[in-house]
Amino acid sequence: MTRFHKMHGLGNDFVILDARDGAVAMDEARARAIADRRTGIGCDQVILLEPSDVADVKMRIWNADGSEVESCGNATRCVIMLGASTIETKAGILSGDTGGIDMGAPRFGWDEIPLAYAMDTAAMPVGWEELQEPSAVNVGNPHVVFFVADVDKVDLARLGPIIEYDPLFPARVNVNVAAFEGDAIRLRVWERGAGLTAACGTGACATAVAAIRSRQIEGPVEVRLPGGSLTIDWAPGGTIRMSGPATHVFTGELA
Repeated sequence: MTRFHKMHGLGNDFVILDARDGAVAMDEARARAIADRRTGIGCDQVILLEPSDVADVKMRIWNADGSEVESCGNATRCVIMLGASTIETKAGILSGDTGGIDMGAPRFGWDEIPLAYAMDTAAMPVGWEELQEPSAVNVGNPHVVFFVADVDKVDLARLGPIIEYDPLFPARVNVNVAAFEGDAIRLRVWERGAGLTAACGTGACATAVAAIRSRQIEGPVEVRLPGGSLTIDWAPGGTIRMSGPATHVFTGELA
């Protein structure tokens, strides 16, 4: 039996398995089975904690569709809550405490997103129906950000997967639609491999960075997601600071 924690950040929920004292087998099929909300435990992402030679813990992340991904901001806050202060991920070393986490520096190069071919990532000369000229940002995983007048009028459940799987994005992509609400940003996210989520920490980071990069707003900025708000701060040339809540729901054992 393997002990797990069920946790969430603003409704973006995780099954966190601790493999530091003993190996836990994980692959695409098992991650999908655990994440299934009818026949499994149910979650947006399955998190596996392993020993690390360079940080307190190594974090591996599987989306609900079984795909392994590089980074997850909400999961990072949950793992910090479990006692880690430095976390090794495929996106690099993340660090922080219960007051906030350092998500590293954003990347903007077309080949760093990655895109299939070179283009301006600040205002990409592409579009899908009413969603036009997004910004692209890699914050440990790839994002496109569309600024719109009303996020609720965008059929993100339909357009999200079309954009996610577009050949322009060889590693697929997370899709963000955002609108300014005074000094704050309202955001909805279609998360790569998970679909519509109550919150996405890296999506909030990418969106705030895109808004600050285009000089439409200054940090720190409140990003309002369906599940609640995160505070994101970034200055050009620096790293991203994210703060927000994490919640422990229950512990259990997985056969």
